[in-house]
Amino acid sequence: MVKTAQHAGSGQTEGADTRTRVARTLLEDGPTTAADLAARLELTPAAVRRHLDILVAEGHAESCDKAPYGPAATRGRGRPARVYTLTEAGRDAFEQDYDDLAADVLRFLAEHHGPEAVDAFARSRVAGVEARYAEKLADVEPAARVEALGAALSADGFAASARPAVGPDGTHLGDQLCQHHCPVAHVAAEFPQLCEAETEMFGRLLGTHVQRLATIAHGDGICTTHVPVGANDTAAHTTSERSS
Repeated sequence: MVKTAQHAGSGQTEGADTRTRVARTLLEDGPTTAADLAARLELTPAAVRRHLDILVAEGHAESCDKAPYGPAATRGRGRPARVYTLTEAGRDAFEQDYDDLAADVLRFLAEHHGPEAVDAFARSRVAGVEARYAEKLADVEPAARVEALGAALSADGFAASARPAVGPDGTHLGDQLCQHHCPVAHVAAEFPQLCEAETEMFGRLLGTHVQRLATIAHGDGICTTHVPVGANDTAAHTTSERSS
C-alpha cells in the first residue's frame, strides 16, 4: 500500500510491511487512536506512533482530536487522545480497480448514447453482484442480514462493517452499513449512478428503503448507508419473493 523506498536489509522491509498493516487497519476499521491500533496489531504504542508519524509525513494519514466517525468518535470524557485516519491519498495508495478504462467507457456511453445508457450500465453491473449476495443472505436470520451483507462486501474489497445506529437519546434507529474502501471511488465521483445503483441493490437485498448518508466518491471518509428499524423483519420475505 505505502510506496516507501525499500533498502537492502530486512529491517526496512519489515518496517514497511508493518506500516502497511497499520494503514490497512485504518482503512478497514476507520479512525482510531495509536493505543487502539497497538492493541489490535499486538505492537507497542511507541512503535505504532512511529509508523503513524511516517504516514502523516507522507500525506497518507492525518490526526485530529476527535474522530469524524467510527468507534473512536464515541469515546467518553477526559483528555482526548489523537485520532488517526487515512487521507484520500492514503486510500488511493491501495489498489484501485478499473479507474481509467472504466471512466473512458462511461464517458463514451454518456457522449454517444446519453445518460440513460450510463444508468443502464450501472444497474447491469450490480445485477450479477446482487444475485451472488442474495444467495449468501438467503439462509441468514433477519437480524443478522446487515452484518452478513457487510461481510459479503468485505470479501469483494469494500472493507465493510455493520453497527447499530443510535439516536442522541439512546433510541435504536436501525443499522449503519459502513464501507471503508471503494475500489471504484474515482469513477463513481464522476458517475454517481454507480453509487445510486449500489444503494438500490442494498434496499432490495434488505427489503427496505435505505438511505446513503455519505460516500467516499463525494469526499467523505467512508460510505455510510442507513438501514432503518424494522428492515430485517421484511428482508427475508422480500428475498424469498424475488427468488420464486
